[in-house]
Amino acid sequence: MDKQTDFVLRTIEERDIRFVRLWFTDVLGTLKSVAVAPAELEAAFEEGLGFDGSAIEGFARVSESDMLAKPDPSTFAVLPWRSDVAGVARMFCDIHLPDGSPSYADPRWVLRRTLTRAADMGFTFYTHPEVEFYLLNDPPGKGAPEPIDHYGYFDNSPQAIGYDFRRQAITMLEAMGISVEFSHHEGGPGQQEIDLRYADALSTADNLMTFRLVVKEVALEQGIYATFMPKPFRDAPGSGMHTHLSLFEGDRNAFYEAGAPMQLSKVARSFMAGLLRHAPEISAITNQWVNSYKRIAGGGEAPEWVCWGHNNRSALVRVPMYKPAKGNSTRVEFRSVDSACNPYLTFAVILAAGLKGIEEGYELPPGSDDDVWSLTPAERRAMGMEALPSSLNQAIQAMERSELVAETLGEHVFDFFLRNKKAEWEEYRGQVSAWEIDRYLPLL
Repeated sequence: MDKQTDFVLRTIEERDIRFVRLWFTDVLGTLKSVAVAPAELEAAFEEGLGFDGSAIEGFARVSESDMLAKPDPSTFAVLPWRSDVAGVARMFCDIHLPDGSPSYADPRWVLRRTLTRAADMGFTFYTHPEVEFYLLNDPPGKGAPEPIDHYGYFDNSPQAIGYDFRRQAITMLEAMGISVEFSHHEGGPGQQEIDLRYADALSTADNLMTFRLVVKEVALEQGIYATFMPKPFRDAPGSGMHTHLSLFEGDRNAFYEAGAPMQLSKVARSFMAGLLRHAPEISAITNQWVNSYKRIAGGGEAPEWVCWGHNNRSALVRVPMYKPAKGNSTRVEFRSVDSACNPYLTFAVILAAGLKGIEEGYELPPGSDDDVWSLTPAERRAMGMEALPSSLNQAIQAMERSELVAETLGEHVFDFFLRNKKAEWEEYRGQVSAWEIDRYLPLL
């Protein structure tokens, strides 16, 4: 038994933990949970907990249904809510096949496999997400969504709901060992932003799954509703998850080169070029819902065009203002991702695109510090800008042609994801919207 496993078992006994929830996600990023008694945990560490994989979205056919959930002791944390009941803890699991090999359908394994590829090149991948979401007065099904307030970006409002919510959510996150860097009111009515601190990509993905549950739990406790829907309001900004990225070689930031333009190394520039070249084909992963493209088409701070710029918030890839005395803070920001994505698959395809740029020596095209939204289509074409997919259907078509995404996800996840998204698009395409009724019924 390793030290981490021993620590978990001792902590459970010392803190009188009565239930341990084992967490994992399906291919679409939905959190799954099974509770086990502490007495069963040692066997779960050694052998895994068996379950029916065919009942999980995208995991297996009925003939291949047996799977094992093996808890990762490094992810152990006590859940800080529901203090009125017996102690409850959680751990994330890696999913295995009966022969002990990693499951081809496990999103966590997809990311692990891509991180191993980066490690073979000498890199560790770090991410820092800025997570946006809306707080609403009522849950779905009670009429049109109504935000909890009508304040805007950074507003210091006298209303306490947003403050109380953010304070309680951050307290819970930090009690679980998830560090928060910033929090504030975002630009939309009732819209919030909480930024997690830099961490390795696997820890960040685990933290994001925990984050979304904590936010939902705190909202329910306060009698409100939290949603990560990318675009819940037509005339308000969508909820993105602008993500800061960097590669490290040991303790050295591989994106930093003293004296280079914007202190960006050749590695950083090729990584950015990879992001730009492959952005359309990874969009179905980074923006996986029909509603995601209402945010992309809505302007604001959601990028529509493939370009980069220094401190340019209209660009897809932004190089934030650097600190000359802090080389390790050199990073790039990828701005198309929304906060409803599957973070494991999203970080995997982002990393794969960047590594491809490094491996192939992609050249970074000229940047743009212009407001991209203010340019005409002719000006964008003259600058060589390609549009991001404007619908889930376009994103599916781009992904279908992508060798990079197929190799990164693996055949099973790639095929299932495409089938699922095509079905979602076909279902959406057949809907008759309120806009169509309002526009055409009086006219036709």
